[in-house]
Amino acid sequence: MSDLPRKAVTRTVKLAALPLGFAGRATWGLGKRIGGKSAEIVGRELQQRTAEQLFKVLGELKGGAMKFGQAMSVFESALPEEIAGPYRAALTKLQDAAPPMPTRTVHSVLEERLGADWAELFVEFEDKPSAAASIGQVHRAVWHDGREVAVKVQYPGAGEALLSDLTQLSRFARLLGPLIPGMDIKPLIAELRDRVSEELDYGLEAQAQAAHAEEFADDPDVLVPAVVHQCEQVLVTEWIDGVPLSEVITDGTPEQRDRAGQLLARFLFSGPARTGLLHADPHPGNFRLLPDGEGGWRLGVLDFGTVDRLPGGLPQPIGDSLRMTLDGDAESVYELLCEEGFVKESIDLAPDAVLDYLLPIIEPAEADEFTFTRGWMRNQAARIADPRSPAHQLGRQLNLPPAYLLIHRVTLSTIGVLCQLGATVRLRDELEEWLPGFVPEESLEAEDLEAEELEVEELGEEVAAAEA
Repeated sequence: MSDLPRKAVTRTVKLAALPLGFAGRATWGLGKRIGGKSAEIVGRELQQRTAEQLFKVLGELKGGAMKFGQAMSVFESALPEEIAGPYRAALTKLQDAAPPMPTRTVHSVLEERLGADWAELFVEFEDKPSAAASIGQVHRAVWHDGREVAVKVQYPGAGEALLSDLTQLSRFARLLGPLIPGMDIKPLIAELRDRVSEELDYGLEAQAQAAHAEEFADDPDVLVPAVVHQCEQVLVTEWIDGVPLSEVITDGTPEQRDRAGQLLARFLFSGPARTGLLHADPHPGNFRLLPDGEGGWRLGVLDFGTVDRLPGGLPQPIGDSLRMTLDGDAESVYELLCEEGFVKESIDLAPDAVLDYLLPIIEPAEADEFTFTRGWMRNQAARIADPRSPAHQLGRQLNLPPAYLLIHRVTLSTIGVLCQLGATVRLRDELEEWLPGFVPEESLEAEDLEAEELEVEELGEEVAAAEA
């Protein structure tokens, strides 16, 4: 399949075949067991066949199906290792590749949106796409002023496909749920659906990317390519090279992994504070490691189609609750969670039990530096997913307010990528620098006073030196 199927019936048939395929493979597995193969071998073959079919269909359909696959791919590190192996390769394929649409279709869109003489806008234009994603694909080109650019072209019919896919996938949420233990798939699909209209609007994406590019223009750690041109279904931005984060995950050096992890955490927490926007699609295909010219690495950030608008930065209650949890102040944490709607009025929980639930999750914020691993992620997922555990029982009684839904998913996704990287990160440094409420107000006031006293002292020394 080389083009985006637009007929709802075609896409529905493909997606509807997935649960039938799962059932068929289960029967095939039973037959193999009867034939004498061990449960372990049969299980591994079954998982591999399931992964191959699931993500082949999602990749071919692009649209909402592929968007769902990309969203799930960052949670791969939460899967038990005996299951994760067969799924890992199939999941990561969705992070930055999909079958391309035909050249004639690309040219047709460009002619319709940029005019009959669209080719004159470019010195060079590569017909073969450099990347293909859920609603569009990217072509490398040289703009008429000599700048290397990335030309993002939206698939015809992408909006219809996205909505159709996500509606269909929501019906299979129960079947897909076991792929990510401890996570309810249905709200994830519902939230992806809510973001569809924004992601289809390249005007909104251009605004978000331009805001980030301006704010990070002189940043030594983060590079956001500038917007060159935008119109309906076409977005032209400056081109950046670099090592895709998906390659760092599979083949990166320890130094690259740690640096990528630190910069990813820095961008996650500093972005809202500096731009009022949260980059809300943190799968590895959207990030690059680039040489900084001094022997180190910078983080290149792509794709601002999905953002959360946070004019005041990340909400202060997040920082307050983290700080109070680390301080062991169970009563204050519980009171704040109730005020913010994480505990509904009809629910009554023991504050100490809530504290016990939260402490393992926020372990990375307690240490000076923390090594994120798949094992740690799996332990957290298993603790919350096990119906016999107190954490599971308590977690089922907590609520996620709509205002925090996207922030929660982005944070979980970023942690998933950090675990895939196996990065050692000084997360606490980033929280202290960028998360409102994490550092007590009195501490900030003391720091400001100390800085003022230092300035006065330095000024006095300069005056004395001048008089001498």
